[in-house]
Amino acid sequence: MGRHLLLVLKNLRRNKRRTFLTVVSTSLSVCLVGMLVAVYGALYARDVSEESAQRLVTRHKVSLGQVMPMYYRSRIAAIDGVRNVVPMNWFGGTYIDSRPENMFARFAVDQEEIFNIYSELKVPADQLEAFQRDRQAIAIGSSVAERTGLTLGQRITLVGDIYQFDPELTVRAIFEGPDDFQSFFHMKYLEEGLRDQPGGGSHAGVFALRLRSADDASRVAMEVDEMFRNAPEPTKTETEAAFQLSFITQLGNVKLFLLAIAAAIVFTMLMVSANTVAMSVRERIREIGVLKTLGFDSASVLGLILAEALLISIVGGILGTVLVPGVGALAVQVMGPFIPTLVLPTWGIAVCILTALAVGLCSSAVPATVASRTNIVDALRHAG
Repeated sequence: MGRHLLLVLKNLRRNKRRTFLTVVSTSLSVCLVGMLVAVYGALYARDVSEESAQRLVTRHKVSLGQVMPMYYRSRIAAIDGVRNVVPMNWFGGTYIDSRPENMFARFAVDQEEIFNIYSELKVPADQLEAFQRDRQAIAIGSSVAERTGLTLGQRITLVGDIYQFDPELTVRAIFEGPDDFQSFFHMKYLEEGLRDQPGGGSHAGVFALRLRSADDASRVAMEVDEMFRNAPEPTKTETEAAFQLSFITQLGNVKLFLLAIAAAIVFTMLMVSANTVAMSVRERIREIGVLKTLGFDSASVLGLILAEALLISIVGGILGTVLVPGVGALAVQVMGPFIPTLVLPTWGIAVCILTALAVGLCSSAVPATVASRTNIVDALRHAG
């Protein structure tokens, strides 16, 4: 066994440049596969927190671009199992410019209830009181404050795009939590600014519901939608996780898209690896003949060649897997706050390593088998 390992390592050092480039190409390919796995995990395999499981989102049945009358709130709140209901309007708009560091989600909300709905968002009591008291207050997430440099008491102006209104706001609260990339300001302030404009008035883009128990989610969702089934503005109520995924499904079959990219990457990696192994084997046909004259049988020769390919694959696979967290963090930083945190799940690590091993095995199987079956005479006559 020891002499076989020495032969494998010696053969890998035979052409150091080729071995190095093969390891690099494998690691980069595995890193790309790992990034796709991280994206899939962030979109479709995230753990649902206890707080999120207790929340539903009600929107217009036709599309998110349609609004609902505000009186829906009191009717929804009367349903058994509903603890809180808060109307929310996506404001959009621009703060300073469109650079990623100045982008963050902006919602007009009921300032009295928003932190009861999203109880995992923590805000100091004095800041919460200041936010609720000041009509022109805005509460921002800690990551927004860190990225934009905003501080308590700072005045900002948002330039409206969906709404023809430019609210002038003061930062009164900075909250922390899992969704700290967003901000909230008073819905009444938005309604007052739109009072004299066409389409102005009291309405909501969505209603966020907090339930007494996650077990009531299906029943409450059905009751809400049944209540407004024949109304001019029918509703669609779904879990918070399903609502978030609805944005993704608007882009098409994202799962198939990710799978197609991963398949293309693996195929390319397979071709590169197969070409490398084939070149290495062709250069060593005569040496294989010498090994057979020294007593190495076909199985031993086959094992040596497979071991070389698998060793390169496992090293490249490990390096590529290690690169994924850093590349994911860089992608989030470059692309802005609206993409989810890209973390490679535990099962994703296994996918990356097994992909590398599978590519190494498949790419070396044919040339290794052909070389191991070459008889001694033909091998020694090989011109190289």
